[in-house]
Amino acid sequence: MADDLTGFKFLAVCALDLMVGDPRWLPHPVRLMGFIIQVYEGLTLERISSPWIKRTAGFGLAVGLPLGCFFVTQSILEWAELVHEQFGIVIWVVLGSTTLAGRDLWVHAMRVHRALRMGSLVSARVEVGRLVGRDTADLSEEGIVRATVESVSENTSDGIVAPLIYLAFGGPACAMAYKAISTLDSMVGYRTDRYRDFGWASARADDLVNWVPARLTAVAMSVAAAIRLGSGLSAWQICRRDARRHPSPNSGWPEAAMAGALGVQLGGSNMYGGVLEARARLGDPIAPCSIALIPVALQVMGMAYGILVMGIMAWVMW
Repeated sequence: MADDLTGFKFLAVCALDLMVGDPRWLPHPVRLMGFIIQVYEGLTLERISSPWIKRTAGFGLAVGLPLGCFFVTQSILEWAELVHEQFGIVIWVVLGSTTLAGRDLWVHAMRVHRALRMGSLVSARVEVGRLVGRDTADLSEEGIVRATVESVSENTSDGIVAPLIYLAFGGPACAMAYKAISTLDSMVGYRTDRYRDFGWASARADDLVNWVPARLTAVAMSVAAAIRLGSGLSAWQICRRDARRHPSPNSGWPEAAMAGALGVQLGGSNMYGGVLEARARLGDPIAPCSIALIPVALQVMGMAYGILVMGIMAWVMW
């Protein structure tokens, strides 16, 4: 472990994510993954009708893209190491940072908060639409806040905790393979008529790779809530009570923990593509979903980020 992952590399990855994020003008692996998925979908899904063949094609994508990302990333790392040891470290850090989304999540959520504070529901709906997949055109202020807090909760697991864990276990190649699975799920892992068969394997793969990170996120959020808000016990109790009510085997854990931490109720009915989807409510409605909750949720996210980094650093340096 010490040879593959030094404390310096790991801290540098986190620092680069927090300072730079993912500028839109720079090429990004996830955008390339999305392009590959779209091309593959056009070559396969558009031309087949058999459910069995759709599942087979989807399985090939769910296996092939993560493996391809793993081996390409590993090859780049090995090449960079051959060029020069220090150059190899730089490439390791840069590639590792592209798998994290801490700064971007913070920036997008604060844009929603800023629009709401300015009283612009229209702008807030547009901004929250960049965070969530639900229909946002008719969301109320409370609905926008709820959507933002839910997105912060879920993406703390998907965009921060999970990549950090896979980075710690297998370096940037492993973290990049995880991002491929996560991107597949976000693009084709839906239960709609179009993707039910084609995206089945991608959705199941995402459930598998996020099982541990989602639960570690809930633990980290509970500790963060105890430190920041004094509601750590409530966060964990609500998490244990409500997490399994969520239709996803993983998303309910960070969302329920955040609901308990903030003393609000998350979940409920949302519109997706004009279709109403009713979900269980998570947490107790002790407080309303007010604008002030967004920065508090981000503080819980940031502390959970720091707690996990310290935990992994202790393990890495041990």
